[in-house]
Amino acid sequence: MREQYRTTALAESELAPGPMEQFSRWFGEAVDAGLYEPNAMVVGTAAPDGRPSSRTVLLKQYDRRGFVFFTNYGSRKGRELAANPAVTLLFPWHRIARQVIVTGTAARIPREETVAYFRTRPHGSQLGAWASAQSSVIETREELTDRYQELAERYPEGSAVPVPPEWGGYRVVPETVEFWQGHENRLHDRLRFVGGSGGGWRVERLCP
Repeated sequence: MREQYRTTALAESELAPGPMEQFSRWFGEAVDAGLYEPNAMVVGTAAPDGRPSSRTVLLKQYDRRGFVFFTNYGSRKGRELAANPAVTLLFPWHRIARQVIVTGTAARIPREETVAYFRTRPHGSQLGAWASAQSSVIETREELTDRYQELAERYPEGSAVPVPPEWGGYRVVPETVEFWQGHENRLHDRLRFVGGSGGGWRVERLCP
């Protein structure tokens, strides 16, 4: 299996002044290209003993402060982030031969931001956040569906569902953001924003 990427070169002069502006530009182009769930990202964390783990999570917000996703704080990633807040994000936009790779630190967002987002979720997704003790072991799928049905009866469509206490958002504050553009003969462009102590950014070009 081998693909020859045919794209235009990515020059430093074409980059936005900062990584979040550049991400917004590329994210918009990924949306315009019709990619399925372009906000899907692979979130990498590590346990205290150094063992890594990864999973696909949906990006729900981003701005100059960083990238936000939501999860159960008791999940594996939640437990690992509590012990080690270092995190990576990978946006694999294969169809347009691009990747964005973020390294940074994750922290819980304020509770009021979690509540505001939770209110925008579909009713079924709100119930699902209660029904699933994410990453815990269950014997059968029926345990999950039975729990969901109990919640559906307690909180019918149109009723207010409270926000689960162990569910909320993380904001990943970037330290580096790499923009990867595939090219022919594996001569890819890799331009990485690196944060400085004064809050500014410098750009490095990496060998592919």
